Amino acid sequence: MFTEKAVVQFLKPIEQNIYLLKAYSPKISQNIKPGQFCNIKVSDTDFPLLRRPFSICEAEGDCVSFLFNIHGIGTKILSGKREGNEINILGPLGNGFNISGNYDQAVIVAGGLGSAPFPYLINSLDSSKEVLSYVGAQTKTDLVTYKLKSVSISTDDGTAGFKGNVIELLEKQKRLFVKNVKLFGCGPTPMLKALQKFSAENNYECEISTECAMACGFGICQGCPIESTANINSYKLVCKDGPVFNSRDIVL
Repeated sequence: MFTEKAVVQFLKPIEQNIYLLKAYSPKISQNIKPGQFCNIKVSDTDFPLLRRPFSICEAEGDCVSFLFNIHGIGTKILSGKREGNEINILGPLGNGFNISGNYDQAVIVAGGLGSAPFPYLINSLDSSKEVLSYVGAQTKTDLVTYKLKSVSISTDDGTAGFKGNVIELLEKQKRLFVKNVKLFGCGPTPMLKALQKFSAENNYECEISTECAMACGFGICQGCPIESTANINSYKLVCKDGPVFNSRDIVL
């Protein structure tokens, strides 16, 4: 874990209200794993007090990139950064995806901005593994497919792609899955819960990146518990033990 003053290389909109920020951060870039995250101090003052967590979207050379939308004061401030500005980044944090293993096909399942960690995961996979991406959103303006491969989309209102949620789309498309398949999911908790059920019913290996409000980002504040299936009334921490878990290991 490093604290690094990263220099903004660029910040640009890629979709409606969706921004891509690229920063020069060599220590973090050279040590990050797919699915890990960073905590960013969005201003030079004490307001906002807490850092904001962001999944690593890309890590290339000495730079890291983040995808985010504006949903509060912190991300509003971050969206105003310009080339040459410094941002204080803490990372890499948490446990990421396990991309090793005996599988031939990686199935990406993302809801909304849950697609953020997958460009780096896809780029880190062995080239022999086939990638299928399934992206869901409420409406077409919420879809984020940045640098995903073989994308199939769904929208709740039918404004783009399959009309319905992304798990319903998976059910219709699972005939395309090979025997040795592994699912990787990230998105809103209801979607992850449905993906957890889908994977269990079909006996698919599945890892999910969970979402939770975090304060410290590394387990000191104990503010992001998630129930574990290991023992009754046992808990893990999203920031320290996750954010990525085997779908069989937690209760959503």
